[in-house]
Amino acid sequence: MAVIVTGGATPTALAAKAATGTIPIVFVLGSDPVQFDLVKSLARPGGNVTGVTVLDVELVPKAFELLYELVPAAATIAVLVNPNNLLVETQVRGSQIAAHNLGVHLLVLNASSQSEIDAAFTTLVEQRADALLVTGEPLFFGTARDQLIALAARHAVPTIYQFRQLTEAGGLMSYGTSLADAQRIGGVYAGRILRGERPADLPVQQSTKVELVINLKTAHALGLTVPPSILARADEVIE
Repeated sequence: MAVIVTGGATPTALAAKAATGTIPIVFVLGSDPVQFDLVKSLARPGGNVTGVTVLDVELVPKAFELLYELVPAAATIAVLVNPNNLLVETQVRGSQIAAHNLGVHLLVLNASSQSEIDAAFTTLVEQRADALLVTGEPLFFGTARDQLIALAARHAVPTIYQFRQLTEAGGLMSYGTSLADAQRIGGVYAGRILRGERPADLPVQQSTKVELVINLKTAHALGLTVPPSILARADEVIE
């Protein structure tokens, strides 16, 4: 028996489901699988699809708070989103609420390609944004990862990302779900299916492990002093 394992984005899981109604599918995604008709319910998926959900848009307000705590003088905070992402409206709404609660101006930057990311940073500089939040978009933590980190460094923009992989690669800070934990759970499900269990009988699980990672080397390069209150909460500090 074969198993299809998808990760990174809802469209990938939707494409897999559209391609087959018989081969078992295990997804890892940050959206509601019931809302997008991937499963009938979380407890009883039905059909040939099950998987793991991760916290995504729910973490945007806290990420904003952490960024503002690091840069308390910030008057404008930008958020980078992909307008083609199925969760973009929720991402922007969460950012608007967080910015309002903190009393800062929100600058929404749209980018669906690497060239548009360059243009977004041009706008960020022109509008004099003091900090940047990068949402959990596959493009941003995939092919454009190094580009984003380089642009943030070049323009000296304190930036928070959703996944630790960007902080490990030189980004300033990340706050988000542990992809390794989510993929581990997905792998366990794939193994159980290969041993004969049915996706319909495996309830959708949620990975709730959230990580705060700080790169002190990058902070020092930006001339930032990370408050002890943030360091005390960090799951890992890269020096």
